[in-house]
Amino acid sequence: MEIAGADIEELTSLRFDHPGISAQPVDDKEKHFSISVAADVPPGTYDVRLIGRWGISNPRLFAVTHGLKDVVEAEPNNTRDQAQLVELNSAVNGSSDGNGEDSFRFTAKKGQRLVIDCQAGKLDSMMDATMTLTDNDGRSLASSSDYNGRDPMIDFPVPSDGEYVVAVYDLSYRGGHPYRLLITDKPHVETVSPRAVQAGLPITMTAIGRNLPQGVASGAEINGLALLASPFAITPPNDVNTTGGYLFHEHPTDHSVLPTAATCTLAGFQVRLPQLDAINAFPIVVSETEVTIETEPNDKQDVPQVTQLPLVLSGQFDKPRDADWFEIEVPENGQYAFDVYCERIRGRADPYLVVVDDKGNRINEQDDFGHRINAFDGHLRDPVGMVNLNADRNYRVLVQDRYRRGGARYQYVLTIRKPRPDFFVAAIHRQNPGPGGTTIWKGGAIEMDVIIHQRDGYNGPVILTAENLPPGLHATPTTLNNNTRGTFVLWADDDAADFTGPIQVVATGMRGDETLRRDVRSYSRVWNQAGMNSSRPMREMFVAIRDSAPYSLQFENDRIEVEAGKKAEVTLQLDRRWIDFKSDVTILPLALPSGFTMPNGKIAAGQTETKVAIDVQNNRTAGEYTFSVTGQSQVPFNKDPAATERPNTLVSLPSRPITIVVKAAQK
Repeated sequence: MEIAGADIEELTSLRFDHPGISAQPVDDKEKHFSISVAADVPPGTYDVRLIGRWGISNPRLFAVTHGLKDVVEAEPNNTRDQAQLVELNSAVNGSSDGNGEDSFRFTAKKGQRLVIDCQAGKLDSMMDATMTLTDNDGRSLASSSDYNGRDPMIDFPVPSDGEYVVAVYDLSYRGGHPYRLLITDKPHVETVSPRAVQAGLPITMTAIGRNLPQGVASGAEINGLALLASPFAITPPNDVNTTGGYLFHEHPTDHSVLPTAATCTLAGFQVRLPQLDAINAFPIVVSETEVTIETEPNDKQDVPQVTQLPLVLSGQFDKPRDADWFEIEVPENGQYAFDVYCERIRGRADPYLVVVDDKGNRINEQDDFGHRINAFDGHLRDPVGMVNLNADRNYRVLVQDRYRRGGARYQYVLTIRKPRPDFFVAAIHRQNPGPGGTTIWKGGAIEMDVIIHQRDGYNGPVILTAENLPPGLHATPTTLNNNTRGTFVLWADDDAADFTGPIQVVATGMRGDETLRRDVRSYSRVWNQAGMNSSRPMREMFVAIRDSAPYSLQFENDRIEVEAGKKAEVTLQLDRRWIDFKSDVTILPLALPSGFTMPNGKIAAGQTETKVAIDVQNNRTAGEYTFSVTGQSQVPFNKDPAATERPNTLVSLPSRPITIVVKAAQK
């Protein structure tokens, strides 16, 4: 493996998020590592990070497959005549050519069915890959682009014995972007059914795809090519809804242009078929109640499928222009929560939902939802919302693709239930403008953006705490009160030991007398470029502790009380930790809760504190609110500690947090 990036001096190791994958430096090659993968490492994608003097890097994705021969692309292979010869069931690790293409030649036999899968965006590459397939005489047989997200895939029934050539290139002919090209006749699963299962109960599901052992005709096809069906048995996990987590084998980067949105509000797991040695894994919604299967005909308003509440239904837009109608009888007055999972479960539709009363009046329509905050893009095409319904009346619900598409890839899950207030919490490193790791400098602090999706009207506080912290690393319980965004700050002691490893952040809240404990999902910025997957999920939140910070900020009192409608004045203290750091420090509020205002401030050169005024609006709800400020200053710095020249470098560091207890305004 070859490493490229910034601040990668004095690398000591690579860290994968599976203990069966390890790396050793190649002594005679700078920035090269030899990778070892244990035989029992499951197929899938894994995060790899760089570890070195400057801490821990952002992750990049590393793919592990079983039963494929790894091949390194060899130049020149820019023309058909130069096409590199590869075997079937190979995985070619290549890099795009600027103003050119990479060609690969393989031999196949009539009757074989090949899957030619180019994985680029799936593996954090900026490549927007395109593929073409020709026969030995140069006749065009197939082409593909955006099949799996930005990545192309060709399904190829071989028409005759012979040689074939596949060409891979970037849509804009940009060079230097990595990809992994799979040419295989192994089982390939296109989708599974149903897409919702009841927690803890064994179930027989159906895989639908290509080259499935003992597969039978499924009745489904894609691009005119029939797909096979094969049953398989699973037992879903029993605790997914308890923790609010999402368990995955493959990072969900290939089925959605917004991997963050595809996971940040999904409680479920991925299922894969090791018994078929199949490629791909699929998201499944886990239900606490029985699952209903959509049945046709239900494509007209006056012929709906009759269902019962609460409803968890696994459905599919079977064909173009399919419309799925459902009838529900409402047992009691009040709000009901509607949720359509499609993009989140690898469905290709852009669904919308309509509710019609028993007189035919359209009373509600729902469409896209989700938060977009800096690099965290949680906005997606799945409808979510609440609707007021009246008891003892029948309503009809329409679910349809916005563009009237349909087929095997257009599956969805519809849920309708009485509200159960809950929340999903995500955290992403605030590195700006590009990707970065979470490295805390001794004596200093670092912050993470926290994004909360309230579900079913949840409006209470969410309290964040950190677990499994190493000695010398700290985080105070952070209360985010009825807000969609906040910050979570970690800080390290002066004498903390160097550290690299995972930590866990959890969120707790209350639903009546019930305590809700939810995993805080960790996300990483991928690229600082529009359309290039601004962020994606990680399995673990990794941090590192390294050299001394130039300064630190903390409030004189980390907890104060103030009456709504009043102003609080607090002292912010600056510890100038580097002897030659004497510059001004600009003070800026950091994701203030709604209902609070604070002007920008400054700690003048040579000074060590300032007064900060925080206004609390009169209508601010009583409760606890935790937030921080950030300091920005020019710091003399050189990576070489022996250097005499130390040019100024802009450094931003957060303060340790302050909790303000707001009291109700006196009448």
